[in-house]
Amino acid sequence: MGSSSERDNIEEIHPFYYVLMKVLFKVWRQKPKKSPQLESYQLEVQAGNTILECLNRIKWEQDGSLAFRKNCRNTICGSCGMRINGRSALACKQNVGQELEMISASSNGDIPTITVAPLGNMPVIKDLVVDMSGFWDKLQEVDPYVSTKGRKIPEREFLQTPDERSQLDQTGNCIMCGACYSECNALTVNPEFVGPHALAKAERMVADSRDTGTEERLDNYNQVEEGVWGCTRCYYCNAVCPMEVAPMDQISHLKEEILDRNDAQSSRAIRHRKVLIDLVKEGGWIDERKFGVYVVGNYFKDLEGLLSLAPLGLRMLTSGKFPVVFEPSEGKKEVRSLIERVQNYQLSDKALSR
Repeated sequence: MGSSSERDNIEEIHPFYYVLMKVLFKVWRQKPKKSPQLESYQLEVQAGNTILECLNRIKWEQDGSLAFRKNCRNTICGSCGMRINGRSALACKQNVGQELEMISASSNGDIPTITVAPLGNMPVIKDLVVDMSGFWDKLQEVDPYVSTKGRKIPEREFLQTPDERSQLDQTGNCIMCGACYSECNALTVNPEFVGPHALAKAERMVADSRDTGTEERLDNYNQVEEGVWGCTRCYYCNAVCPMEVAPMDQISHLKEEILDRNDAQSSRAIRHRKVLIDLVKEGGWIDERKFGVYVVGNYFKDLEGLLSLAPLGLRMLTSGKFPVVFEPSEGKKEVRSLIERVQNYQLSDKALSR
């Protein structure tokens, strides 16, 4: 619990930190080949108790059959990832007080309730323990190691400057807890998507000055459904990451690198991004008449793509939703200026980092 002075300081800031309260823990239990069921356990706990401490007490005092993973208890190993009140998190990091504040518990006089469930997008082995083999398999798909070409000279050290090493600080914080993977909407609808954890690690490889396989890596990550373009940009991975790795931001960095190296003819995914920016820059917002033709029809070069637009175009025409004319926005000059400033900033930032 710490020294008496530390406790006094905590009590002064959080007066209810050590106050005992009754909390109902609802835990999703599941055995192999059986349907999950919700079981309830009541504990007398303090607001400062972590969810992991509470699960330990349930296992030690009430139900020894409860299964969950744990190890360091200090937000280092990532073992205790689970869904707490519907949000993927580390049980050793979240405490009772935080969870009750988030859910505004006990507003109707009932005992406050905390619900614990296994991580999503992974098969359940038992209770809160999930099978992470798919998670690790997808990580391997991005080749998460510094290029072997850079390790072929054993007598040479591949040193980095402090600035070069600082490029890896954020992505290097990932502890592979699975929280981002659990919340990924793209994975839920498309199991072939490699996942935010893998792409965050991929960006760490691309940013590493010692790696010699950047071009090959970016070609590998430039996939419509499995790679960077499969991300739905929901930002849930950023919201739940306990280490502030911000996987969505790292995926965006990869996209920028890929866009810089490819023109609009490379693929529909790249064309989609470039056409969108060009049209907004031109008129302040998207000219829908051109967008489909340029992206799907590849500037009138893809006859099959143009024909695929016909059914949608006819439905839009008959329902009166097809824009006959395009009116630029009144603030198009400001929009163009903003886009140009961002693009110039990105260019100068990349020049400095190199």
